[in-house]
Amino acid sequence: MSTLFAPPPRITASVFAELPTCFRTRALSAERMASGRSVPKHGCFLEGPAFDRAGNLYVTDIPFGRIFRVDARGSFTLVAEYDGEPNGLAIAGDGRILVADYRQGLLELDPARGTVKVVVDGYRAERFKGINDLAFADNGDLYFTDQGQTALDDPTGRVYRLRANGALDRLADNLPSPNGLALNGAQDILYVAVTRANAVWRLPLLAPTPRNPAGGVARMGMFIQLSGGRGPDGMAIDAGDGLAVAHPDLGAVWLFDRRGEPVLRIDSPKSTVVTNVAHGGPDLRTLYIVDSEAGCILSAPVPVAGRTLPSHR
Repeated sequence: MSTLFAPPPRITASVFAELPTCFRTRALSAERMASGRSVPKHGCFLEGPAFDRAGNLYVTDIPFGRIFRVDARGSFTLVAEYDGEPNGLAIAGDGRILVADYRQGLLELDPARGTVKVVVDGYRAERFKGINDLAFADNGDLYFTDQGQTALDDPTGRVYRLRANGALDRLADNLPSPNGLALNGAQDILYVAVTRANAVWRLPLLAPTPRNPAGGVARMGMFIQLSGGRGPDGMAIDAGDGLAVAHPDLGAVWLFDRRGEPVLRIDSPKSTVVTNVAHGGPDLRTLYIVDSEAGCILSAPVPVAGRTLPSHR
């Protein structure tokens, strides 16, 4: 958290749902083993929370290429299992489910068949570094981050926009590990969690013009500087343009108001690795938090309702 402010009040989240033992695995693919990656401590690593219009919560399981649906009672159903590494997940206004897959690119999930298909896997004949998270705009445009292994010594992480008409624009290419992202209510500012900089950056979006139909970004800058942990991960925005920011290794989610001032800290009762968040519940005043290491979904009341996203309209 920024040292410019006094510590905000803090609460502890409750456990909403835990991945059942039958879904916790100890076997990795040969490819992941060859890359030197180990089996997660608790047999899973959940990510990518997003609610559909029926109130079901979708989450991914990165190392095992799985996507689960969690109902209102907290019961898990395996929707898809495939050869990939799904991370972020977002649901469009028309119900389409898009997945940011580190290995395969941007995918579309068919939950009825349990299959995925590639939407786009690169930009101008260059494959993505490894996309991480994604967020829909009200008009159907999709913003996503291309993180790969970028860091302070390689600040080449990218932010893309896949327009509703199918055009793909690269909006930024200088971020040290871009991760979660969220659009403000006016849809003219994109906030990006820049993990290795331990900060949230602000990317003002330029409106398209006849001479510049792709628009772009002007005067990007730092919005929130955090400290400790491994840097911010997933984010969600509320109806007042406040941000909820997951901060792994601190086991916390920070709530900031629209000016970037901290208003609340929410702690996990399970592990220190909380990675992503989503507003849910009938009034969107509950924040659902993914504790990736423990393999569970937490919940906590929040003072401001989440912004009504296209998938809820």
